[in-house]
Amino acid sequence: MRKQPEQQAPPVQRLRIRYAKRGRLRFTSHRDFSRAFERAVFRARVPMAYSSGFNPHPRISYAGAAPTGSASEAEYLEIGLAEVVDPATIHASLEEALPPGLDVLEVVESAGGSLADLLHASHWWADVAAQPTEAAVAVDAFLAAESVVVERMTKKGLRELDCRVPVVSLVAGPAPEGSAAGARLDLVLRHAVPSIRPDDVLSGLVAVSALAVGPAPLLTRVAQGPLDPTTGEVGDPLHSRA
Repeated sequence: MRKQPEQQAPPVQRLRIRYAKRGRLRFTSHRDFSRAFERAVFRARVPMAYSSGFNPHPRISYAGAAPTGSASEAEYLEIGLAEVVDPATIHASLEEALPPGLDVLEVVESAGGSLADLLHASHWWADVAAQPTEAAVAVDAFLAAESVVVERMTKKGLRELDCRVPVVSLVAGPAPEGSAAGARLDLVLRHAVPSIRPDDVLSGLVAVSALAVGPAPLLTRVAQGPLDPTTGEVGDPLHSRA
């Protein structure tokens, strides 16, 4: 009879981590990042707790990863530790072990509950080729529509999605000085099922107005967390409770 695997002790501490994907590292896929993070944990000698079973894995829970190619200042994960450690020590160790462009921004103790349950919406910037006045006309047409259906290729084939429904707010303005883009779109997008991405919203803007987004618009997630229904602002999940 096959020997039963050793049962691992549960974590004694859980830490939540906010990290960024910047520059060329925004093209890192979620799978590539998870491998890089596990290597960083090993190099930094973080005292990880492990799952039970025949193939134990470090207890790492990822939540709300941005699409490949998008920059982000608000990516989140949670780790379980086998001993209690100062979060500042883990922050410094991981920052040193990860490559530049995958940057640890904050490490805090978990407040309990599910981290994923706190990620209700995302705040995005989309830098596009069009000029601000053109972008503003496209945004007005988009927001005036009750439904904007776009197509996206998924693992299950071509799918039609209504990209208008989860848009909480969308504003056009000038791109930052020195940027190659003409306009910046400020977008708050509610997390929904099926998931609507910022590039879906760009496709919707093109559909309603033929907006010139350019060959490679830069998408940057600047916040992710609980959505305030009154203000439409995206909060901080590291200091909220599920």
